[in-house]
Amino acid sequence: YGQQAQYGQPYGEADYGVAAPTYSEPIPAGERLTMNDVLVKTGINLGLVAVGAAVAWNAPVLLLLGMVGGLVLGLVNSFKKKVSPVLVMTYALMEGLLLGGLSAVVDMRYPGVAVQAVLATLVVAGVTLALFANGKIRTTPKLNKIFMIGALSYLGYGLVSMLTAGIFGSSLNSFSIGGIPLGLVVGLFAVALATYSLLLDFTTERESWRLAFGLTASLVWLYVEILRVLMYLASIFRND
Repeated sequence: YGQQAQYGQPYGEADYGVAAPTYSEPIPAGERLTMNDVLVKTGINLGLVAVGAAVAWNAPVLLLLGMVGGLVLGLVNSFKKKVSPVLVMTYALMEGLLLGGLSAVVDMRYPGVAVQAVLATLVVAGVTLALFANGKIRTTPKLNKIFMIGALSYLGYGLVSMLTAGIFGSSLNSFSIGGIPLGLVVGLFAVALATYSLLLDFTTERESWRLAFGLTASLVWLYVEILRVLMYLASIFRND
């Protein structure tokens, strides 16, 4: 993610290291994608996530509101042709409620895990985006297909796991492979998927608010999966 594009010029290899469509007319000022725009708008979203998390940390029941609100607004923002900054920021706030409530519940049983998850998320996201900015890693059509297959498989696993939990009272996560919980294995796989989704956001998005929305969603997903992995590890060491 290199130099900032000049007004009236198309995005090209200086921006992403990959070829982009050529525009016959200057790009409107509000639609140009620059590093400053992305940093500011993503920072606003993450700030709202932090605010929502702080509120829900002291009122974990709000995670239900965050779960429903985040799901609805996530779908609306994903399929809306013209991005709405207000809806994007509201989505970030809802995700904050979800993360805060979830983190509080997990931290009650495994003290310190939430803080570890935050730090791990920052490290993984920072390293990933730094490598992308330096051209060390890139998305490819083949990897994109693998990602889609993996994401659909992960979704299917989650649905089956919830079904078995409802019918038999035990989800697939309770099973183990060689003494290692299946949930831990799947969690590590999901962390890899969430990390790759960060690269997809930078590669495919060309509008700052939409990119900020995508990065926020990917970071939330990454945090949840890292939190789950750390929770399983804590349970193993505590022999729960």
